[in-house]
Amino acid sequence: MRHGNRLNKLSRTTAHRHALMMNLGNALVLHKRIITTTAKAKALRGFIEPIITRAKENTTHNRREIFARLRDKNSIESLFDTIGPKVATRNGGYTRIIKIGARPGDNADMALIELVDFSLNATPVEAGAAAATAEPKKRTRRAGAKKPTGTTGTTKTTGEKKVAKPTTSKAAAPKIRQRKSGGA
Repeated sequence: MRHGNRLNKLSRTTAHRHALMMNLGNALVLHKRIITTTAKAKALRGFIEPIITRAKENTTHNRREIFARLRDKNSIESLFDTIGPKVATRNGGYTRIIKIGARPGDNADMALIELVDFSLNATPVEAGAAAATAEPKKRTRRAGAKKPTGTTGTTKTTGEKKVAKPTTSKAAAPKIRQRKSGGA
């Protein structure tokens, strides 16, 4: 039986768990969506939803109470300026957890947690309206545009063969790609 086990301790001490929730909460407020493990996402939901409920009413007391939990001025401004007014009519359920599979290194269950009203997945009506007002996308090719056959540069004849000289004297250096690091 699990009587009284309301809190998932996440195998951390109390201070470590509070710091973890503070950092995850700040990241969620600033970026509107983060990727973390499923257990941390579920624990974060219980931490951040009461904070967002308080952010609906912009008072000095609520600002101080939220600052005591998040300790980041940028997050507080974002909460009260953008998130609070947008969720003012919602009675809870400010976050959505979407499971995204297992992490390759240790096979941990991963999840995306996002603020519902700031979801990047627009409804079809909103997507159609946005597409109608947006400018047409510029088409580019990786290899560059093909030139017409007559403008490949100057040609020099040697006997019967034509040899084309390149128009640029410098060869393009190969691009160095950096490895992407995982994380949120």
